[in-house]
Amino acid sequence: MIKVALPNKGMLFEPTIELLNSCGYRVSKVGSALSFIDPENEVEFYFLRPGDIPLYVANGMLDCGITGKDFVAEKGVEHVKLLDLNYGQSKLRAAVPNDSPVQTLEQFADLTIATSLPGIVRAFFAPRELQIIELEGAVEIAVQLGIAQAVVDVVDTGTTLKQAGLRVVGDPLFLSNAALFAHHGREAHHQLTVLKQRIQGKLVAVDYMMVEYDTPGDILQRACEITPGLESPTITQLQREGWYSVKAMVKRRDAHRIMDELSAIGCRGILLTSIESARI
Repeated sequence: MIKVALPNKGMLFEPTIELLNSCGYRVSKVGSALSFIDPENEVEFYFLRPGDIPLYVANGMLDCGITGKDFVAEKGVEHVKLLDLNYGQSKLRAAVPNDSPVQTLEQFADLTIATSLPGIVRAFFAPRELQIIELEGAVEIAVQLGIAQAVVDVVDTGTTLKQAGLRVVGDPLFLSNAALFAHHGREAHHQLTVLKQRIQGKLVAVDYMMVEYDTPGDILQRACEITPGLESPTITQLQREGWYSVKAMVKRRDAHRIMDELSAIGCRGILLTSIESARI
């Protein structure tokens, strides 16, 4: 049985639970419970603060975990990243008051900076020494309260910074998203490999759809050029002479355009369906 760390709250919690449930795992957080066992899949889940997960995985107390890449980078501990996940996207941005003369990130080295991720900030500005005020939350109010001249904070839309009278300076210091990390040396564990493959299958299903259609033989080649599939399309001869049924996986973002093109050349009975999971 493997031990897997999961975020116990915040923006990563619900998407992580939904992802694992969609992959066939039984996991839920009941009240203040700190763990949940899925005996059928031989997994024991632990609910931890997202920022603490890297330490538990790094020291080998837990085999793997799902958390943000920014939390892992902040701790600076050794991991094996197994998979990037398609949620939890965020940016670490630097900001100053609207009336500040600061225009570039280089000028931040002379400022007192409030942040909840001092490790990433120091690494970004290295080797220059910084004056950093470390805060757990509500970083954006630090300037207004007079304890810092600038902030570096995790940003989604930037609305919170604007409401605090701050403006963003320069490019993001760090780009983050949720990811699956493993303790070094345990990435080949059977249950962990299964976990990785199931999640990969779900991620593929999110990006792809299945298109099926009927086509006369004289345009079969043109139709297959529109829907080449991953290896090649599946082609079945229909009872009606000279007609074929074709099935292929297509990128979700291209699916409706592909339907339009198939219809335009004379294909019929075009169906587009979602994929629950896939192994490719």
